[in-house]
Amino acid sequence: MAHWLIKSEPSAYSWDQLVKEKRTAWTGVRNPQASLNLKAMKSGDLCFFYHSNEGKEIVGIARVVKTAYPDPTDPDYLPVGIDHVFDMTNMPSYRLTIDMRDLDGARLIITTGQSGNPFDRHYNDQIGPWIGGETVPLPFTPAAISAAAASTLTLTP
Repeated sequence: MAHWLIKSEPSAYSWDQLVKEKRTAWTGVRNPQASLNLKAMKSGDLCFFYHSNEGKEIVGIARVVKTAYPDPTDPDYLPVGIDHVFDMTNMPSYRLTIDMRDLDGARLIITTGQSGNPFDRHYNDQIGPWIGGETVPLPFTPAAISAAAASTLTLTP
């Protein structure tokens, strides 16, 4: 499974619009390199949805649900390699389950890792488990945190 960055100006097509519609065709791409990337996308691949110009941030994670096909919005546009789009749908990027009667039984998964920093070496660590519906423990009480700790770092002034 590959990971892609797709971008749109929020005023043209926003993440909120995708969430509302549940699914969309990614049309209107005319950049040759971007078009080659669209053709390489496979069903199930994940896409980081980036708001360009306004906001300038990744605002969600989408999943490709249909591979490339001719762009229905411009059937007369025929440059080689610039005639394909794909369908995608939104997906949650964070899952958290808490039973208030058992706080130490909480379970969590974050697709972008704990830091959320795309340059962190652990950024993609949880994507596989997330796709598989897995979660990891999220201890809450001091005793549960101590029991789950792999190591302890003590900072002293």
